[in-house]
Amino acid sequence: MTIRTARPNRGQHVPPRMHCLKKLEAIVVEMQDPKNGVKNSVQKLNVTTIPHAAAGNDIIAWINTKMKTTVEEAQVFGTMLVAYGYIYPLKNHNKLVMCNDSSLYRFQTPYFWPTQKWVPEDSDYAIYLAKRNIRKKGQLEPYEQTHYNHLHEWLNHKWEFIVMQATEQYKAGRDRNKPDRVIFDCQERAYWMVNRPPVSLWLFVRGLVCTHQWLLVKKNVFYQQAIMRSKVKSSVSLGALVKYITTYKNHDPFLAPCQPMLSPDAPTKMRVERWSFSLFELLTDLRGRDDFKIFLKKEFSGENLAFWEAAEELKWGTASSMSTKAETIFKTFLAPGAPRWINIDGRTMGLTVKGLEHPHRYVLEAAQTHVFLLMKKDTFFRYLKSPTYKEIQKKALSPETHSFSPAQLQQNAQNRSPGIHPIILWQQEEEEKAKAAAASAPVDVKAVMSKIDRKK
Repeated sequence: MTIRTARPNRGQHVPPRMHCLKKLEAIVVEMQDPKNGVKNSVQKLNVTTIPHAAAGNDIIAWINTKMKTTVEEAQVFGTMLVAYGYIYPLKNHNKLVMCNDSSLYRFQTPYFWPTQKWVPEDSDYAIYLAKRNIRKKGQLEPYEQTHYNHLHEWLNHKWEFIVMQATEQYKAGRDRNKPDRVIFDCQERAYWMVNRPPVSLWLFVRGLVCTHQWLLVKKNVFYQQAIMRSKVKSSVSLGALVKYITTYKNHDPFLAPCQPMLSPDAPTKMRVERWSFSLFELLTDLRGRDDFKIFLKKEFSGENLAFWEAAEELKWGTASSMSTKAETIFKTFLAPGAPRWINIDGRTMGLTVKGLEHPHRYVLEAAQTHVFLLMKKDTFFRYLKSPTYKEIQKKALSPETHSFSPAQLQQNAQNRSPGIHPIILWQQEEEEKAKAAAASAPVDVKAVMSKIDRKK
């Protein structure tokens, strides 16, 4: 009778790193054998009784005997098991090393082993930190507080769900026995200490822990985000590009003929036409912005544009006047009962008011964007249909374009003189200002007479 062995499936290739982890897990399972494994017993941690706890020197002695190595090599191997998360310390959680003394350790539950391929997501870590923040009443470790603040800002859109999950897990944990509650807390903390370590600890164990898994996680996250990113058909994108070129081709200085320079108070028809392309084009042109202000004044809704201009002044103004401008904007537009109060949603208002406690250039970015979108969706289209815009369309000029012959262009190039350097222009302006100030200043008769006497 012939015994046939099953051939391994070529499609199911086991990576070398996963193969090594499987061997480590086989050793960890052997270490937990009741008869030939590491000696463990019930130990007391502060007041709580912890079952199946082993001392560090017992674990190192078992490795030394089983693998027939030196004590130093056994300690390094034990440290590697701690760094990979198969064993965790019960007291000093921030130190992922195996100490050759009576320090207590426990074997991690297989649910948290690396081969389970449980991707440590930011939302799970945020729930853990929120639960720990509730348990410790806000007294987190410095690195945990930093991660907590970063995740609160990054996952702000679903933070209520995270807090709700953390609260439910905290309430469920209180129903357990105290030893089980302490053990589960140590297991969870050890897992996140391995997968979200402090910077100093990460630098310490970087030579022990392979970063290949972390790179794979980052790559998977990148691919997931790329898949979820909205995509546009090539025909749609090309159509939008053709529409943009068709709209702006007559306003392109390289494609359209040159027009004469006119007074800003008398805009041309092409200039007025460009205001209708978008609200950004209208607000970029100061003449168009003034005309838009007149329309908003008639509509009794000029506070949105005034706030947008104030935010632009804060963004591009000097740093010395930033605090004063921020306080003025708050009193004028955002404070309860403000004279020109703007209507924005509560979330944006709360973020803006909180940011104004420590103002910076972009503190009004969210509120400014909200106001800009309101004007874009409502008042901008009403302005294009208003008599104000139609009247300025009628008054707009249509100057004739310049048509230079090649000989005229060559003659103009020859007659063109080099421009004056801006620094020289500034010096000339300063000299003229000084002369004007000296001419307008009162004449000191005594000083003039003394100079005349000295010359004699």
